[in-house]
Amino acid sequence: MTESGVTTTAHDLPSGWTWTTLGEISDKPQYGWTTKANPEGGTVKLLRTTDITSGSLDWSSVPHCSENPDDLAKYLVQPGDIVISRAGSVGFSFLLSHVEKAVFASYLIRFRVRPSINKKYIAYYLKSPSYWRAIGASQAGIAVPNVNAKKLERIQIPLAPPPQQKRIVAEIEKQFSRLDEAVASLKRTKVNLKRYKAAVLKAAVEGKLTEDWRKQHMDVEPASRILERILADRHAKWIGKKKFVEPVMPATSSLPNLQSSWAYASVEQLGIIGEQVVLTGPFGTSLGREDFRESGVPLLTISCLKETGIDLAKAEYVSKEKAKELGRYRLRNGDLLFSRMAAVGRAGIAGDSLRDALFNYHIMRLRLEPTVLMAKYYLAYVRGSSQVEDYIREVNHGATRDGINTKQLLSMPVALPPFAEQQEITAEVERRLSVVEELEATVEANLTRVDRLRQATLQKAFSGKLLLNGART
Repeated sequence: MTESGVTTTAHDLPSGWTWTTLGEISDKPQYGWTTKANPEGGTVKLLRTTDITSGSLDWSSVPHCSENPDDLAKYLVQPGDIVISRAGSVGFSFLLSHVEKAVFASYLIRFRVRPSINKKYIAYYLKSPSYWRAIGASQAGIAVPNVNAKKLERIQIPLAPPPQQKRIVAEIEKQFSRLDEAVASLKRTKVNLKRYKAAVLKAAVEGKLTEDWRKQHMDVEPASRILERILADRHAKWIGKKKFVEPVMPATSSLPNLQSSWAYASVEQLGIIGEQVVLTGPFGTSLGREDFRESGVPLLTISCLKETGIDLAKAEYVSKEKAKELGRYRLRNGDLLFSRMAAVGRAGIAGDSLRDALFNYHIMRLRLEPTVLMAKYYLAYVRGSSQVEDYIREVNHGATRDGINTKQLLSMPVALPPFAEQQEITAEVERRLSVVEELEATVEANLTRVDRLRQATLQKAFSGKLLLNGART
């Protein structure tokens, strides 16, 4: 037989099993109550798709209805109800156990499985690969993915005899319990790796990673002398019509003492902030939406700056012709990018692959004096220094939204080691973090493997192959 795009035949099932549909084993499905969430509270809660998609339900975070239904009893949820999302997270289902006084929202469809059927058996099937294949088939050709009650009623279910239903559920939960333990352990490892990365960066920018190195290199040129030389050189090369203005000095009175060969410098002493491409609107008219393309030269947005580096998934694109017009906004290999809004202070290095890419108004570009500060050290400093967090918090004090402007960034203090020590620091950080990245990749691979094992478990369960020793009776 063929239903919802899934073909099955009777001989596919173990002896005693039968094919049925969700509609045949349930009362008539029901759509939820249409109203908005009331942030001020109320008497009846409103269960939404977003409240169940994590796989668990926290009633304390479920909002109340702005307007309660006249026929309240019709929409009140009960233990044993199965709700399925018909839009958004299409097909996602949830079996309610403990409930509060709540109705279910209009993007959910409720199914009440008949008492003779094990509700957990059905709930697990609604997470199986066969079910998801049916949901995928039911969405074919629909511009906005969704399902309706009629399509869900036709979803086919391989129904085991009642005693086997109970045994299958018990075996699924036994195996899932083991997998849950594995996931919990992997997640703890992820947290510990994140803490270790933070500890490495903190130790790096405080000079603790290079304590032994400094003892063996007492004759390196101190950072203060490098600063003096580069500032003198910048002054000597000044050819502007106006008088040369000395870069702002960092405010260091409240900052901790540094290693003897280190010095505090302001960002303005270390490099030059470039101009930013601005979009049509309050920031200017350099680019309008009509200039964007599906592909071409990438224009980095603030969403491209991630904790782990630069990601082009959220980039915009413009034509090569438009990019030529915006030549002064092009990136060079080694440019530092600094977020000035939203995740303020997030930074990344433009590698050679981003040469000639553009960047928008929410990002500031910093070009460093190459003989004073290494880009990789600066990146480690931004990510690992508590002074950076404190500074950004201070300049945002009293602001209605987070943000940092060019003047504030130029004034930000940076703990500057001797150039040779910066090289040693970045090499040591990269060595340690490369090990962490390998471990993180292994953790992610194992988490993916756990997901696959869950699906494999469900696949076996609903083909009659999960019970011990292949027993089906």
